[in-house]
Amino acid sequence: MPFTSPFEDTLHVGGSAYRHASLALLADRHPPLRRLPKVLKILAEITLRRAPAELPAYLDWVARGGSSPQAVQFWPARVLTHDSTCVPAFVDFAALRDAAAAQGLDPAAINPVVPVDVVIDHSITVDRAGSADALLFNMRTDVERNRERYALIRWAGRNLKNVTVTPPGFGIAHQVNLERLASVVQVDRSGPHPWLLPDTLVASDSHTPMVSGLSVLAWGVGGLDMQMAALGKPLPMRLPGVVGVRLSGQLRAGVTAADLAYTLVRVLRDHGVIDHIVEFFGPGMAGLSVPDRATLANMAPEYGATTGFFPTDDATLDYLRLTGRSAEQLAIVQAYTQAQGLWFDPAEEPLFTSTVAVDLTAIETTLAGPRNPAERVTLRGVPQSVEQAITRLREGAPGEAAAAGPGQPGDGAILIAAITSCTTTANPQLMAGAGLLARNARRAGLAVPWWVRTSLSPGSRPTAGYLAASGLQDDLDALGFQVTGFGCMTCIGNSGELAPAVTEAVRGRGLLGAAVLSGNRNFEGRIHPDVKMAYLAAPALVVAYALAGTVCRNLETEPLGTGHGGKPVYLADVWPSREQIAAALQPVLGPALFARAEADNQLGFALWDTVPSGGDDALFAWSAQSTYLRRPPYLDGMRMATPVRGDIHGARALLVLGDRVTTDHISPAGSIAEQGLAGQYLREHGVARSDFNQFNARRGNHEVMVRGGFSNPGLDNELLADVGRKGGYARVQPAGDVLPVHDAALAYAAREVPLLVIAGKEYGSGSSRDWAAKATALLGVQAVVAESFERIHRSNLVAMGVLPLVFADGLTRHDLALTGAETFDILGLGPDITPDARAVLRVHRPDGRSADFPLIVKVDTQAGIACVGSPRFQCNK
Repeated sequence: MPFTSPFEDTLHVGGSAYRHASLALLADRHPPLRRLPKVLKILAEITLRRAPAELPAYLDWVARGGSSPQAVQFWPARVLTHDSTCVPAFVDFAALRDAAAAQGLDPAAINPVVPVDVVIDHSITVDRAGSADALLFNMRTDVERNRERYALIRWAGRNLKNVTVTPPGFGIAHQVNLERLASVVQVDRSGPHPWLLPDTLVASDSHTPMVSGLSVLAWGVGGLDMQMAALGKPLPMRLPGVVGVRLSGQLRAGVTAADLAYTLVRVLRDHGVIDHIVEFFGPGMAGLSVPDRATLANMAPEYGATTGFFPTDDATLDYLRLTGRSAEQLAIVQAYTQAQGLWFDPAEEPLFTSTVAVDLTAIETTLAGPRNPAERVTLRGVPQSVEQAITRLREGAPGEAAAAGPGQPGDGAILIAAITSCTTTANPQLMAGAGLLARNARRAGLAVPWWVRTSLSPGSRPTAGYLAASGLQDDLDALGFQVTGFGCMTCIGNSGELAPAVTEAVRGRGLLGAAVLSGNRNFEGRIHPDVKMAYLAAPALVVAYALAGTVCRNLETEPLGTGHGGKPVYLADVWPSREQIAAALQPVLGPALFARAEADNQLGFALWDTVPSGGDDALFAWSAQSTYLRRPPYLDGMRMATPVRGDIHGARALLVLGDRVTTDHISPAGSIAEQGLAGQYLREHGVARSDFNQFNARRGNHEVMVRGGFSNPGLDNELLADVGRKGGYARVQPAGDVLPVHDAALAYAAREVPLLVIAGKEYGSGSSRDWAAKATALLGVQAVVAESFERIHRSNLVAMGVLPLVFADGLTRHDLALTGAETFDILGLGPDITPDARAVLRVHRPDGRSADFPLIVKVDTQAGIACVGSPRFQCNK
């Protein structure tokens, strides 16, 4: 069906006239488009402006009842990144400028095209906790430790156009986005008439969907896609299925948005929403504030969706007003979304691919753990969950931990209790609830046992502001929850060191301890290498469990501890009511609080001003002595490997892995082990153990990062089951030597043997970590064959030229019956392959037999096919 150029209309708001691409006029011409979910209407508006020839794809989506193989292009209006994922991008920009200068071109012409916001939030660590000077010490240590990396970011902020840097001390990128950066509707004043368009973005972090709780269509992408979007290139995508989540009822007293979020992870994982967008609707929306909605949207990566979107309504306007957006902006948001059919109508039910019903009244107090966000457990079920985890962890371990003596921790002891993460610290009701529980517990005479490392990492300055102004911070301080910094901190594993006596109990007598945190991820080994179990919980429950000192207790029926006069104190005795929370917040929560964020962060500005600029001209001043930043060898230090396009012959399986292998397993973000290859590299380059920092901080040095590939101690290569070797090891065939993965890959590269990774379900879940794909490619892996993939990591693999394939016809890795001695061919990868094409995995057994297994090329668009068909780079070493 032919389409004309974009339909334009004029919207009058407050005496001003704005032009916009009109979905209403388009729907008048093509009525089926009225049935589109709100998220697809936003994408249709972008298509109407940028690529109207692709509009028939939306009609096809409706005609097929909520699914379509049609591809469209997504032009996000802006890009968000942070100090972890921006460093590799700015390394690439700096290298491109070097290359341009070497060819006599103007390096200053290389810049992002769309606005890029950088928020410094991922590097600060809980080096000091439980003391009044923790914040000052940790912020100073952060800037000193990361000075080399921050110099690159300062250089980019000063010399790259369209880059804005938010200094340390403001908060977590997603919460800063919610409170300060997001507009819901943008006004473009670059032309002769002001133009309205939806505020949309991508960001190089998987929890980007948090801002979709504020009706901003956003999702996480890999660092490579982020760079492409920053350069103004469209991101090709297949029109996604949209799962409607119908909310009804309201949360009962004592049940929080965090409980709902952790429940939804399990419900939607069971339903299956990978590669889908989730859109919330129904009468239950009315009882959820934007902070509540943001808590649910934040967990989209955990339930597997591309994003979790809430349409615009009165709650959206209430939040914009609360956070100090102008009256003009509120009027624009309301008028534009209503004119475009984007305003939420409770009586309307769009066409969804499928629908899930959630009764808010039925939600219980919920935790998630001990090693996966999808492991939903009720409060009363936690002790049994812990018992099962301890039994699993003790299997094959010599001896048992000594029983806890008086005043000493035993198995299940809480070693870390952290109020942290954008998921919950953006929610005033949740944070005030934690403060009030601390107040009530303090008055009852409860205290936190000595072995619990407590910390509070507010997601933004306003969060700290209302806790202080209400007096609740004093009560949190009294229990050891002093503010330790403004950043992700414990949620991403920047937990700092445990007390020496606790470390000795763990390493000396085998204590199996736990963490309880108000975060979004608890993958094995993520929070701290010495903490084997981790539970996600609402902030108030973090305080409660810290007081109990153990996760082995049923807090529904057993006391938290003994208070004044030897009286047992129960959770119900100290749990705050909604009325108490509202009373605590009402006097202190308002636009003025958000307006003073910059004034409250003078320390952050002062510390940022001490960071060298990295050069004030078009070219970055590289340092040959830096172990953080290395000029990437993409142009001069690499050799071309065989193009992926075409059949693969004679491959070996580098690794065979199980289900839910995360990007933490593939490319760790946490501490660098001294005995590991990355640690050896740093030692050889004169770096003291105390200065190793995290993998997260070393992403500007490819030598460190490639040595960290597949090095997580929790990795389980099923080909090594016969020797019981866990961690980042592989067997080199045919000799049979067991080596670290990096060394095994080099041994295969010396013989020019192509490599495969074979895995189970949900391969690549977790953070949108571009180095998980970069390391895979640089280790010589040409294809990953899995039972299913998480979207962002699959996209990153494609961008790095690594071919993602899934087993067809219900087959799994177990059907291959591998011993590790096999060789493999992948057939059907000729120049004419298309998305979802069939391929064949031919397995050659050592005895001369062979067997064929059907595969599907898991690439969504023809542009992706072209990417995996391009030549790739591979390390020389």
